[in-house]
Amino acid sequence: MSVAAQREIPGGPFRSIEGRVSQLRIIDHATGVDRILLETPDLIEAPNWMPDGKAILLNGRGGMFRLGLEPAAALEPIDIGSVEDANNDHVISPDGRTLYISAGGAVYAVPIEGGEPRQLTPEGHTRYFLHGVSSDGLWLACTTIDMSSEAERWGIQRLPARGGEAQPLLLGARPVDGPEWSPDGRWIWFSGELEADVPGHAQIFRMRSDGSDIVRMVHGSAVDWFPHPSPNGQEIAFIRYPVGTTGHPPHRQVEIWHMVIADGAMTRLAAFCGGQGSLNVNSWSPDGRLLAYIAYPAVGVAE
Repeated sequence: MSVAAQREIPGGPFRSIEGRVSQLRIIDHATGVDRILLETPDLIEAPNWMPDGKAILLNGRGGMFRLGLEPAAALEPIDIGSVEDANNDHVISPDGRTLYISAGGAVYAVPIEGGEPRQLTPEGHTRYFLHGVSSDGLWLACTTIDMSSEAERWGIQRLPARGGEAQPLLLGARPVDGPEWSPDGRWIWFSGELEADVPGHAQIFRMRSDGSDIVRMVHGSAVDWFPHPSPNGQEIAFIRYPVGTTGHPPHRQVEIWHMVIADGAMTRLAAFCGGQGSLNVNSWSPDGRLLAYIAYPAVGVAE
């Protein structure tokens, strides 16, 4: 296994992970080959693959970074202007020209080469967390939290990619998260507690793109988060927490699972220390062969 040299993130102070490192890894779901692209003592999160397959984007230190896949590539900061708290909810437009980021409960658009972001969401009592972009590039799928309502606190809404009024698809009192479109635009996959018997038991669901026909797609007692449809639309990958987990915390023993949608066949791809930040956004390679994720092993512990 070829391991990238341990390196610090450029650009000044960065939130470290005491006693741990961040490993940006890619796994071939067909062969099971799993290798490290980058290891750093700093906190990095949520890899996105560029549509051309030549680089991976990720967040850290409240900023965004690009890592080329050529040998000895280094992390390159992406200028996101006045936004200083970009989190692990970010996606790239299908044409590769626009980076959409979440920060402070708002969603922004910024040119992929960098620049001053444009806020797409309105000010108010609803917070937006970005997870998906439609294949035609016209819509963004967001988890929303309405701080003024108990009955409709949690939601999935679609937001025009150019900005404007959001359209609610699902609102309610039970947590939902991680909405992503299938490549054909017919479905939105998400995780949530819609059928939970105990608080925290998130499961995998999908619904039609208009919010109708909600169906649970994975059954079991484990806690499942962030389903990511593959580029061919025939598979999903998601992260699995142990029974009894509440939310999607960091630094837990978690697994990545692969499911064939047609017959529900399941395969465990990886087991590692991670969770929050590992697989929050879609990280399939454009050819659907590889999946990027981030592990957070303790220093000196091989995974």
